[in-house]
Amino acid sequence: MCGIVGLYLKNPALESQLGALFEPMLLAMTDRGPDSAGFAIYGDEVRDGWVKLTLQSAAAEYDWKALMGELEGRLGCSLDWFQNASAAVLKTDAAEDALRAVLSELAPTVRIMSAGKSIEMLKGMGLPSEIAERFQLAKMKGSHIIGHTRMATESAVTMEGSHPFSTGADLCLVHNGSLSNHFRLRQELKRQGITFETENDTEVAAGYLTWRLRQGDSLKEALDHSLEDLDGFFTFAIGTRNGFAVIRDPIACKPAILAETDDYVAMASEYQALASLPGIDQAHVWEPEPATMYIWERG
Repeated sequence: MCGIVGLYLKNPALESQLGALFEPMLLAMTDRGPDSAGFAIYGDEVRDGWVKLTLQSAAAEYDWKALMGELEGRLGCSLDWFQNASAAVLKTDAAEDALRAVLSELAPTVRIMSAGKSIEMLKGMGLPSEIAERFQLAKMKGSHIIGHTRMATESAVTMEGSHPFSTGADLCLVHNGSLSNHFRLRQELKRQGITFETENDTEVAAGYLTWRLRQGDSLKEALDHSLEDLDGFFTFAIGTRNGFAVIRDPIACKPAILAETDDYVAMASEYQALASLPGIDQAHVWEPEPATMYIWERG
C-alpha cells in the first residue's frame, strides 16, 4: 500500500507556492507510506547546452564541495551547484555521458537520482514529514510536482528503493500497485539499453516509458502501449518536462482521485490529500476511469 500525489499548476502566478501547496498533500499520505517518501519537482530550467543532475548520498555529511572541485578539474567544465541536505543539484555544460563516467569513478556511492533540463528528484527513508523537512519542500518553487509515500511490503527500506524513479531525461514515475511481469520485462528492456539500479517494479515501469519515448512515441502513445504490455494493477502519475499524466490499468482497483480548477490539476490516492488546496470546494473532482489517459502539457 503506497500513497501517490501530484500537483500541476495551470496558473504561473502560483509557482512560488508549489512546495507549500504540495507539502500537506504528501503528509496526508503518511498512513499509506510511513517508511519512506520522495518527490520530483519541475522548474528552474537550465540553459541550452546544459544539463541538471540531482545527486544524492546515503551519508548525511558527504563532502559535496570536494566532489564538485574534482569534477570541474577533470572535465574542464562550467558548473553551478547547491546542496540540499544529503543531496546536491548540479548544473553544468559538461556532456552527460562524460559526467556520468567521471562520477562513477570519483564517487561510486553517490546516486544520480535524475537528469534533464528541469527535474530535481529527492527521496529518503523516514516519515513523509521528516523527508519534507529534510529537503525544505515547503520553500520549493516550480510548475509541477509528483510524490510518493511507501509502505514496504516486499523489500528492505533503503534510499535507493524509495520512490519516485527516474529513468530518462526529465521523466519520473510514481506508482501504487504491483506489476506481475516486471522480471521478464526488465530483461527485455536491458537488451534495449535501459539500465536499472534496483529490483523495484516501479523502476521497470519507468524504464518501459523511457524506452517507448526513445522509440519516438509521444507520451500518449507510450501510455497506450503500457496498457498492452504491463500486466498487473497500477495507478501511475508521470512527470515530464512539459507536463503531468495519470493513468490506471483496465481493472482500476487501486484508488485515485483527480481535481481540476482554473489554477491547477491535482491527483492523490485519497481525497483527504486534496482537501488543503485552495478552491477545492469549487473544483471539478472525479475518479479517473480505467484504462484512460489524463494528460496536461504546456503548449
